[in-house]
Amino acid sequence: MPTMIVLGYRPDLDEALRRRNLDPYYLVQPPTASVVGRRFTRVTDIENVQEISRAVLAADIEDAVGVLSVHEMGVFGATCLRQQLNLPGNRDSKTALYFRDKYLQKSKVPSHIKRARCRYIARDTSFTGLAEELGDTFVVKPATGAGSLRTNIVRSPEDYARALEQLPDHSDVEIVAESFVAAPEVYVDGIWRKGALQWSSMTRYHVSPLAAAHGGILAAHILDRRRHATLFRQAETLTEQVLTRLGAPDCVFHLEVFAGDGGLTFGECAIRLPGALSPQTNKLTFGVDLFDVEISLALGEEPERTPDSGAPERLYGYILLRPSGSGELTQKDFESNFLFDQLTYTPDKPPGPYGSVGHAIVSDQDELELRKTIEAIARFNEAG
Repeated sequence: MPTMIVLGYRPDLDEALRRRNLDPYYLVQPPTASVVGRRFTRVTDIENVQEISRAVLAADIEDAVGVLSVHEMGVFGATCLRQQLNLPGNRDSKTALYFRDKYLQKSKVPSHIKRARCRYIARDTSFTGLAEELGDTFVVKPATGAGSLRTNIVRSPEDYARALEQLPDHSDVEIVAESFVAAPEVYVDGIWRKGALQWSSMTRYHVSPLAAAHGGILAAHILDRRRHATLFRQAETLTEQVLTRLGAPDCVFHLEVFAGDGGLTFGECAIRLPGALSPQTNKLTFGVDLFDVEISLALGEEPERTPDSGAPERLYGYILLRPSGSGELTQKDFESNFLFDQLTYTPDKPPGPYGSVGHAIVSDQDELELRKTIEAIARFNEAG
């Protein structure tokens, strides 16, 4: 089988690659227990282009047909590997940086689009100066971070000091501070082709990824276009304007926005597969396989035509389950209290992203009922 070089690892993408008769070769950071039985090379830093290039050359892969990344940290390196190996897909490493760096991205989006005020900070940047510029509450995070890791809300000099303690000595372009946006968060997953929006869906978080990174339960559900027609129109317009201005290549994208009473505020946009179980809920709801689209783009192929995303029969959502507060919940307890489309719960195993030890997928014909079910499962998970 021909080889697909993959930066990072996720089992659902691995399955999708094998369905396409492709043999993945993984570049991964430790720990590497999840890739045992697969071909892989360990690297210290997946964002170190020299290191991943050396790893690929040393592997002497003669039948490589493409490169893709499972997460944001590999997006820039993937473009560089495509250049070096003359492989299809996006090779524009400069444009890729505008989809990685929070400051560069927010500086380039159209001026009429609301977004958080954002600036780089150095180790000696004062709390007082940031509070005067960004407001009494602001956010400190890595400029090229992902998944809300090392992201902190700052409300006091003490919060600011603790946030900086989590970050190593850094350059003048490694850390950003942003004004805080107090509004619910939704995200648009979609396919961008030939400078236009080919397909998209919208999903609402139940708690923000930032709250989930600090102990909350990450959950989300697909929104009903018929119930939120205005929100969909606004979000699609914003998406088209942002991706056009940033010069997005043909890609699967994930764009986050804050939906407040005063309209939409742009959060950030990534040119990679959505995380968590969003690919699964999109496929179950609309029949759109974002894994397959991502693979086709990496191969330089035309993705299959996507179906309409207007009025699905059922809407799907997911919950990343954590160990319970009591420490006594089992999968059987969940099954005795709720109906699931999918469920796995293994509290004795090491936790994954957002502290998860399992996941649930649920569905309903009615969005409001789906939301109630997800909230009930999350409460049950927390209380045990």
